[in-house]
Amino acid sequence: MKLEFKGVTAEEMSFKMNKIQMQPNTKFEIKPAFARQIQRIKENEKVHIVRLNLKIESTEQSPKPFNMTINLVGFFEAEYEETEAEQRKFAVEATNILYPYLRSAATNLTADAFANPLILPVIPGGVLFPEDREEPETLN
Repeated sequence: MKLEFKGVTAEEMSFKMNKIQMQPNTKFEIKPAFARQIQRIKENEKVHIVRLNLKIESTEQSPKPFNMTINLVGFFEAEYEETEAEQRKFAVEATNILYPYLRSAATNLTADAFANPLILPVIPGGVLFPEDREEPETLN
């Protein structure tokens, strides 16, 4: 597979502080929801657009001190065989490239809002989405 990263841009970045009653030393469980969309440009089959999304939303059942949405768009040129394995490999590699930008955006957005900076863990792109994880080998 041949892969070239052409750039990244933010499609949406939003932050809203929630007014919730907190006891001192209250700890919140902040579990971001991640999503990814991959599309090819019809006019040029080598050009791929990868959208990586992060969403944190407060609910009654699971209150959060803030709501946050980040949508990043990465641009790639890629050549690979049209197999499921190669498509998965591209998805993992593109996610590996874009995820550090998403981590940085999340930290900077929370810090710029004068909230405690949210620092997402350093993880490989192959574990962020269940469909990218290696299938366990079975013994017959």
